[in-house]
Amino acid sequence: MPVSARAASGRGLSALDWAAAMTIVLIWALNFIVGKIGVEQLPPLLLMSLRFALVAALLAAYLKPLGDRWREIVALSVLLGGLHFGLMFAGLRGIDAGPAAIAIQLTVPFSALLALLFYRERLGVWQLAGMLVAFVGVYLLAGDPARVPSLPPFLMVVGAAFAWALANVLIKRLGRINPFTLNAWVALLAFPQLLLASLLLEEGQAAALRSADWRAWGAVVYMAIGASIIAYGLWYHLIGKHAMNSVVPLTLLSPVLAVGLAVPLLGETLTGNVLIGDRSHWPGWR
Repeated sequence: MPVSARAASGRGLSALDWAAAMTIVLIWALNFIVGKIGVEQLPPLLLMSLRFALVAALLAAYLKPLGDRWREIVALSVLLGGLHFGLMFAGLRGIDAGPAAIAIQLTVPFSALLALLFYRERLGVWQLAGMLVAFVGVYLLAGDPARVPSLPPFLMVVGAAFAWALANVLIKRLGRINPFTLNAWVALLAFPQLLLASLLLEEGQAAALRSADWRAWGAVVYMAIGASIIAYGLWYHLIGKHAMNSVVPLTLLSPVLAVGLAVPLLGETLTGNVLIGDRSHWPGWR
């Protein structure tokens, strides 16, 4: 059953909750870097299927009976596994890690609107202003104007942001649940979805697997253990415990770190135009 905003926000974040949130921010920021490395060698849907297969194998002991929650878990596997990750990493193949990390933060205003709709969580003046800034900021800061970004990959990442916001609503609806059990079932159900999508929509999987080096396999391991088991395990705990509008905005720190890390680790350019959001050099988006 939906949780009221007052019940969900009855307690603020403790010191441990803040530590968990900052751990999530760092892991997810690095995940954009690692993901960009992974999709350079492996088709994105195949990469995601390998990630979830590894998560399911590592957490097999937590595959406990779901009871009457199985419908929500199946829906969550589609939203979070199939749509969010599928769209995000497919889009990541066409744009830089920095812009992708910024675009995915539309999850914050999307989640705020859905929290208002489903849980009646109130939006103050500053929250509404922040949502407006987020939408405008993503429109302006979607990439380096020295390049001509492709609109379809960018829209894939925006779609991934909306899918993640819907997934957060479902996680909140589930309430308290063992994060490892939730992670295990989502991974087990998402793996065949992504594998089938890869077989239908991608090509060259066998050749990519044969030629992949340690960086690609390291990306799979990092995304499975770091981003899925550790970060999403902590995320499920925080979303189940606190109001969405108290937790989701903390993820806005991830793109800041991701954009900064993309410069030394991936060689992406951080220009003054990117910092101020000048898109005047994007002929495809004028």
